[in-house]
Amino acid sequence: MKIMTNLSAMGQILCYTMNSVIEKQAEGINMINKYAKQSIETMMRLHNAEELPPKGRFHYHQGVFLSGVYKNYLLSGNEEYFNYIKTYVDAMMDEDGNIYDYNKGQMDDIQPGILLFPLYEKTGDAKYKKALDRLINDMDNYPKTEEGGFFHKEWHPNEMWLDGLYMGGPILAEYGARFDRADLFDEVAFQALLMEKNTKDEKTGLLYHAYDCKRSIPWADKVTGRAPEFWGRSIGWVPVAVLDDLDFIPETHPKYNELCRMVKDLLTALAKFQSEEGRWYQVVDKGDREDNWLENSCSCLYVAAMCKAVRKGILGKEFLENAKRGYEAVINSLKYDGEDLLVGGVCVGTGVGNY
Repeated sequence: MKIMTNLSAMGQILCYTMNSVIEKQAEGINMINKYAKQSIETMMRLHNAEELPPKGRFHYHQGVFLSGVYKNYLLSGNEEYFNYIKTYVDAMMDEDGNIYDYNKGQMDDIQPGILLFPLYEKTGDAKYKKALDRLINDMDNYPKTEEGGFFHKEWHPNEMWLDGLYMGGPILAEYGARFDRADLFDEVAFQALLMEKNTKDEKTGLLYHAYDCKRSIPWADKVTGRAPEFWGRSIGWVPVAVLDDLDFIPETHPKYNELCRMVKDLLTALAKFQSEEGRWYQVVDKGDREDNWLENSCSCLYVAAMCKAVRKGILGKEFLENAKRGYEAVINSLKYDGEDLLVGGVCVGTGVGNY
């Protein structure tokens, strides 16, 4: 599979694993930067920024990938990376910050707003702030369940999906920190802890993919409202999102320690399901099934979250061994087509459902 048949999966590899430095020695950092650089430059050869698929959309597929490009810009100082991000964003909006192809009824189209912060900070162009203000206003008025949880999409009423914590949480937390909206910290913490309450399996410590508060959707358990499976990437969004939230939510916030506890509990549970090879399975708890398979994007997310949780003091350093094994297993799965880096073993996408 040529790199970025699935943009969001590549973004995960860039944004989280390649920048999650397992050891701080220069050699280790250089190796991580090597794979990140090859990943980005393969994509830049394949797609002009304004044509990143799905072309013309302001969507998380591009947003997650370009978040990774930005992190590598910070590491490398390569202005081509910053300009690539800016070219994409500028193609998606007019000079007054109105986004062309954007659906305010799904958080998947909120997520790329995270790119607007560095663009506004570096250029000072008011259009980026205007676009941010509109996105946050849409989130202020976003549809919610009776419990106050964000719908995953307005056309999936009463459904909360794990993915939503990443699509909506970090942009709200960063906006709150940059523009004096402390109430957004409360919202982000509430959404994360409500999701954990509704989806956590007490036996394994894992989180089910989704929850229906009305228990009316065919996939929903009639007693708990939960989806039937632990899907790799959907779980992976969660610790990465909450750790990004914690970059902006102050330690004095009344829910800060609870959010740390949530991350610790989930990553501790995930460590128990790591395969002998080092990666994690597409359906996390069913590695003994012959038709299950080792999946790269969730493995990248778990590795990155473990590294960042260790750096923040949420996990002990013993988890770096899990992270190192997972990182090396992903790297060992990579292949090349000339100068292009090939990433296989990635699930394009999985809706809510059974095995």
